[in-house]
Amino acid sequence: MDRTAGQNRAAAHLYPPIEPFDQRMLSVGEGHRIYVEQCGNPDGQPVVVFHGGPGGGCSPAMRRYFDPTHYRIILFDQRGCGRSRPHASVEENTTWHLVRDIEMIREGLDIDSWIVFGGSWGATLALIYAETHPNRVTHLILRGVFLMTQRELDWFYGGGAGQFFPDRWSDFTSLIPADEHDDLIEAYGRRLFADDMQQQIRYARAWAGWENALAALQVRGSADSPSDYARAFARLENHYFRNQGWLETDNSILDNRHLIEHIPASIVQGRYDMICPPYSAYKLAEGWQKAKLTMIPAAGHALSEPGITAELVRITNGLRRA
Repeated sequence: MDRTAGQNRAAAHLYPPIEPFDQRMLSVGEGHRIYVEQCGNPDGQPVVVFHGGPGGGCSPAMRRYFDPTHYRIILFDQRGCGRSRPHASVEENTTWHLVRDIEMIREGLDIDSWIVFGGSWGATLALIYAETHPNRVTHLILRGVFLMTQRELDWFYGGGAGQFFPDRWSDFTSLIPADEHDDLIEAYGRRLFADDMQQQIRYARAWAGWENALAALQVRGSADSPSDYARAFARLENHYFRNQGWLETDNSILDNRHLIEHIPASIVQGRYDMICPPYSAYKLAEGWQKAKLTMIPAAGHALSEPGITAELVRITNGLRRA
């Protein structure tokens, strides 16, 4: 299937483009200011969107998964990325800072509880936020589940996914000397945080390019990202992965699932997701009575995959309050 045709079919399921009715920069402490926007119905059912990465930033397309006549849609750029400042900064930038920021947003907007929508790293953050503040989440909508485990990191940065994409894997690994291939996350980190800005950008674009190349089931054209985006994306991802998300244990999210099992969850997973393989979504849903896992047969990781888009819009439409 041609990628453009697939994207057009995905767009057919989305709501028309809308503009925010509120945009602000919120000071959250430690020198960070984060971008927050609201769109849709100011008096509507609140839903907050967590973007991926870490470091991906939110985009206007993310507004379009929700009926704007019904939902009050809140998007924000996490610390260090998108329109948040300082750009590409990892100082005072951890999972727990983000959880605190989310609560500052909720309180600042005078919202008691909300639907939480997130994919990839956004799903990770959604689960951690819900486990920390379970009384503030009415429903979880998760896509492309990532549980921040060593198993998942080893799959993507240790050669598992590379067996399916040996050409792309060669591009990613060839920039690193062979004697450093035993830990590519660490090896890239030394270069992403070097003093030389051009070196940072070179390795950031390679880091982002490896992930971009595997995001969709059908990929056409270049996987390159603009330098500013790639630098924030790569530095933040690498920073979070080197620190295992600052979680207490490798299996922390699943170990704490009992804290959120009263919350309904809709989980959408591409069957051929090469970035976040379906095993994690399956283990998350297993035994969770209020969770429903939907596997999309012909889909990879990307939010824009036609089958994933259609299912997510179907879910948000079904959750509209009467």
